Amino acid sequence: MQWMKRKQKKDAQIFRSEWRYYTSMGGLALMVPLSLGAMAMLLPTAGAADNGQVEGANGVLLVYGALTESACRLEMTSARQDIWLGDTGTGRLQQTGDRGLPVAVELRLRDCLHSSTSQRDERTGALSWAHNQPAVAVSFSAPSDKDNPQLVKAQGVSGLGLRLQDFRGHDVRLGSRGEPLLLTPGQNALTYTVTPERTAAPLMAGAYRAAVDFRLSYD
Repeated sequence: MQWMKRKQKKDAQIFRSEWRYYTSMGGLALMVPLSLGAMAMLLPTAGAADNGQVEGANGVLLVYGALTESACRLEMTSARQDIWLGDTGTGRLQQTGDRGLPVAVELRLRDCLHSSTSQRDERTGALSWAHNQPAVAVSFSAPSDKDNPQLVKAQGVSGLGLRLQDFRGHDVRLGSRGEPLLLTPGQNALTYTVTPERTAAPLMAGAYRAAVDFRLSYD
């Protein structure tokens, strides 16, 4: 009887040991997926690898600029113009300085904004200033008449030059920048006149032509 009791007690101990073993293994088996899942969350995905620290794989663009008020711009129809002065009779140009009829020329502008301006005349030093008016200076360039440098040379005739004046009746400065002109609100054109004028050279009739380049400056 004693032998049987000892055997039963030993079997019970073995059973408890095996139960604890398999229970521990089962717990470990359940923990493995959880641990792997937690580790997977901590690891970066293969498709979104972070190359932030890899030399030569990253860079930066530093972009700069400025938004400014635009100055007036010349209409394309004013950029090239054919000006017909008509016929001028030699009887009207008997004395040096005699003039034919003036013909108006317009330089049309667009997109002129109300802005302050401060420009100094390069020749006189006078300052043109306005709080809400833009200003423009126009430079005209053309071969001048040898007898009167104020006049544009007329090719093809003798004794005749062309006087170019602004809307105030002031002569333009051939070959140099003109005085600043303040533009009134709503003004979109600069008006000039071209006038045939007798020079000191002998008068010789014929067809004539001249080419005058111009440039607008806003600063």
